[in-house]
Amino acid sequence: QVRLVESGGGLVQTGDSLRLTCTASEGTFRNYDAAWFRQAAGQEREFVATISWTDGGTTHYAGSVKGRFTISRDDAKSAVYLQMNNLGPEDTARYFCAADRDALGRYTFWGQGAQVTVSS
Repeated sequence: QVRLVESGGGLVQTGDSLRLTCTASEGTFRNYDAAWFRQAAGQEREFVATISWTDGGTTHYAGSVKGRFTISRDDAKSAVYLQMNNLGPEDTARYFCAADRDALGRYTFWGQGAQVTVSS
């Protein structure tokens, strides 16, 4: 069992940066692929970025964040990060950390989320 906790959200202005942190308060990220998703008010949850456990930490990004967001991990600290640069109002959402992806792309463990609000 892995319990994930997100932190680092907040209210920022357009063009600002934020770094979200996801830590495993119980269990560990070791051996698990990890990802960030987001859900804006009234919309479905959408994929943001993922990082693999193997292959040197291969990363993939949604087109809407590629070049602005960077996902990384520190398995010694059992943490996954999402560095978000050049934020815009379209990035306003609740951001969720997830871990342990199965063959169908579904994630077993989820955090409660962290709110990111970007004012124009």
